[in-house]
Amino acid sequence: MNHTANGALSRRHVLRTGAALAAIPLAGGWNGLSAQTAGARRPNIVVILADDQGWGDLSVHGNTNLSTPNIDSLARDGALFDRFYVCAVCAPTRAEFLTGRYHPRGGVRGVSTGAERLNVDEKTIAQTFKAAGYATGAFGKWHNGSQSPYHPNDRGFDEYYGFTSGHWGLYFDPELDHNGKLVRGKGYITDDLSDHAIDFISSNKDRPFFCYLPLNTPHSPMQAPEKYFEKFSRLEPKMRSTIPEQEEVPMTRAALAMCENIDWNVGRVLKKLDDLKLAANTIVLYFSDNGPNSWRWNGGMKGRKGTVDEGGVRAPLLIRWPDRIPRATKIKQIAGAIDLLPTLSDLAGIPVAGTKPLDGKSLKPLLTGEGADWGDRMIFSLQAKRISVRTQRYRLDSVGALFDMVSDPGQTRDIANAKPEAAEKLSGAVARWGKEMLPLVGADDRPFTVGYAVLTLLPARDGVGEGRVKRSSSAPNCSYFTNWTNREDRITWDVEVAQAGEYEADLYYTCPAADAGSAVELSFFEGKVQAKVGPAHDPPLIGKGFDRVDRKGESYWKEFKPLAMGTIRLRKGRGKLTLRALTIAGKQVGDVRRIALTRKA
Repeated sequence: MNHTANGALSRRHVLRTGAALAAIPLAGGWNGLSAQTAGARRPNIVVILADDQGWGDLSVHGNTNLSTPNIDSLARDGALFDRFYVCAVCAPTRAEFLTGRYHPRGGVRGVSTGAERLNVDEKTIAQTFKAAGYATGAFGKWHNGSQSPYHPNDRGFDEYYGFTSGHWGLYFDPELDHNGKLVRGKGYITDDLSDHAIDFISSNKDRPFFCYLPLNTPHSPMQAPEKYFEKFSRLEPKMRSTIPEQEEVPMTRAALAMCENIDWNVGRVLKKLDDLKLAANTIVLYFSDNGPNSWRWNGGMKGRKGTVDEGGVRAPLLIRWPDRIPRATKIKQIAGAIDLLPTLSDLAGIPVAGTKPLDGKSLKPLLTGEGADWGDRMIFSLQAKRISVRTQRYRLDSVGALFDMVSDPGQTRDIANAKPEAAEKLSGAVARWGKEMLPLVGADDRPFTVGYAVLTLLPARDGVGEGRVKRSSSAPNCSYFTNWTNREDRITWDVEVAQAGEYEADLYYTCPAADAGSAVELSFFEGKVQAKVGPAHDPPLIGKGFDRVDRKGESYWKEFKPLAMGTIRLRKGRGKLTLRALTIAGKQVGDVRRIALTRKA
């Protein structure tokens, strides 16, 4: 097993070992208000992360197309960061928040097919707070690994409810993961995730808690409840994309409706804190993971999600801690997702778990008004081997153009020739940083892990279709395998089995009545199990009726039925878990969503 740059780690090295973790205290105290002072309870933490919400998708930033009063209240009652930077896409931002380190260091190379996994030797913010005695819970889109020991329950979270991949195909009553087991969600997904976060807060009101609410909206598919979409269904936005003809107004309407739903749920969380009389001692932090997922109003910035220009990586950041962070604080110094772990641990007065150096720095001096001598810094952005770097004044883009972000925030004038010293300095910094980071985002040779927990789910996202087998969509995250029409076809998973033994194998399938009865075999080295695909199960596709905008490259949803294949003996080690057809009863074997392997006692 080679899941980290430093070799294999056992499951026990990443599970709930807070007391054994090495700790690095952060410099500085809390000016006599430290949460560690005698008799003081450490602050609770609530972190809310939006998905694909741009900087411009909040009314606090000047967008009059929508209203987000609850999110805006965090700036009124706390601090708003004017220049806060995340990554160009989802999983890397989550990794940087979790670790305080640039995402390549943790093995996060992409957003699907295993490239999104955070190395198991990285210590997370949840492990930091768990080691300090906090109850820890995460509710939403994880996107940094699915199988144990990558699963959130293995990364410091006592409680997990949500989905672990990069996007989900259905937002109403979807199938979700609750502490590693499949369950059925209730209602609209953002409301449901918020319900569980609120329940977690209520259940842990008498002890410090760390509540992480990583929502999955306004990421596509663009599904919003009717009561939110109705307001925007005929909206002609007054504030438009910098190049209006680029904007898809139906997409804007759906995104704004989803953002207002997020705001309502933020309001519910804040009200619960008020009702439980926890607000005064709870740090609430709100941010988003990348730029907007369509061209819409974003303050005139260049770029959107997927780019390393300002519009692709500048995001909202609002943070409230009543009586500790002055009201209506506006912070102009640049900051990034890498800063959130050291900042929150510093505010809470607890040491950071682990021994690896952080790339981020505590923002506490800026939040408390002690940052007069803060100084300048560089924040780097990387996407698909494109690197951009930002200082307080300048941005050097991925092709070497230099922009003065004070006088030209829209990146319209390249001043590299007019400011050669600044361009040379930043170009040199990019070269050095790239030399260190780019080798870490090469091909991903890590296998998928089996047997680190009793139940291992191997979705189609993590498999490979061989022969004529193909995915149901070009986006792997919520796809299934289809077009299995030939006996030479294969579906394989590159796996590493941690514990040899007997495993119950379940195949999640659909199959029309005319095709039922094909014989299939699942094998791993000498271990084999065979079964016939049936009974017939041919449910309709679900999702199109909820979509406010037609999907592009994302699969629709359908209900898959588990077929108990029997017991397969798996040897310890790495190899190909292979699903193949022995006979084909009709035109096809059927569609495949996942293999589930349950280790027998």
